[in-house]
Amino acid sequence: MENKNTALVVGATGITGSNLAQELISQGWTTYGLSRNPNNAIENLIPIQADLLDVKSLESALEGISPTHVYFTTWMRNDTEEENIRVNSALVRNLLDVLSPKKSVRHVALVTGLKHYLGPFEAYAKEGKLPVTPVREEHPRLPLPNFYYAQEDEVYKASERDGFTWSVHRPHTVVGYAIGNLMNIASTLAVYASICKETGRKFIWPGSSEQWNGISDVTDARILAKQLVWASTTESAKDTAFNIANGDVFRWKWLWQRLADWFGIEATGFEDQIRPLEKEMENDQEIWKNIAHKYQLKEENLNRLSSAWHTDLDLGRPLEVMCDMTNSRNLGFSEYQNTERSFLDVFEKLRAEKIIP
Repeated sequence: MENKNTALVVGATGITGSNLAQELISQGWTTYGLSRNPNNAIENLIPIQADLLDVKSLESALEGISPTHVYFTTWMRNDTEEENIRVNSALVRNLLDVLSPKKSVRHVALVTGLKHYLGPFEAYAKEGKLPVTPVREEHPRLPLPNFYYAQEDEVYKASERDGFTWSVHRPHTVVGYAIGNLMNIASTLAVYASICKETGRKFIWPGSSEQWNGISDVTDARILAKQLVWASTTESAKDTAFNIANGDVFRWKWLWQRLADWFGIEATGFEDQIRPLEKEMENDQEIWKNIAHKYQLKEENLNRLSSAWHTDLDLGRPLEVMCDMTNSRNLGFSEYQNTERSFLDVFEKLRAEKIIP
């Protein structure tokens, strides 16, 4: 059956955007994917090349395109939070300003994350600013500069001006398949484990004791996609912020061993201090290049597959973190995803696609 909704996925090459595009297309949506370097790998996705910081580029790229639903899943990393605020608020503002005269947009969904509760990277969960967990959607904003807040405010202002509804989605660490993404824990751990297997190194836990021993959850990109579509098409879900995670909880001290078992390597847990993955892998580019040649893999550039800095931020937090999902559960969103399966599905796809041996 034909679906008359037209989606514009902003950031369609990322983990969230690519999985969302596939979900929308599977539900019969006409789906456009906007990015600086369009992804032609998703069947039936209509690629749009544009620079969100260049209004004329956006106007030209979106000429003749009138989306009913906009999904904003991208951001740009900068050196300071003040610069993050300036740049990332402009990304949202520019797009919504260009779309405003079309009067076609009925809903805008914005994906942010748990830094809404934990603080920005440079003040990341510092002592004295630790939230009570599980983090809840009702928690007030922190008294800190945060580009997530600036992006939300741009959506709110445009909503008042143009009359569309909105939703904000706050995933925990996103687990999913995507290559070249800046924040990809699954591919980072897959590459690290593959290096450990090839070199005989131990699969060393890089994070904190609190994360190792505490309860955690993560967000499969596929369940995030389902919540995005649900919220944007459910009347009772409009103008609401939603946490989103898989629906199960786990301890890394259990999952770390399960991941190691999949690769057939020896795992080492937390011992006496944090052992950052970025430092552990800092000299592995040549090793990976040799592995790629040996097994005829598609990508020999380690930096295209691994984002150790971001994995370190997630796993090095000085507290256990999990999400309360009251808002969406109360409104009937009941999707569930097993977390171990989230990781293994990505590993299996990476192997099938000749990304890892």
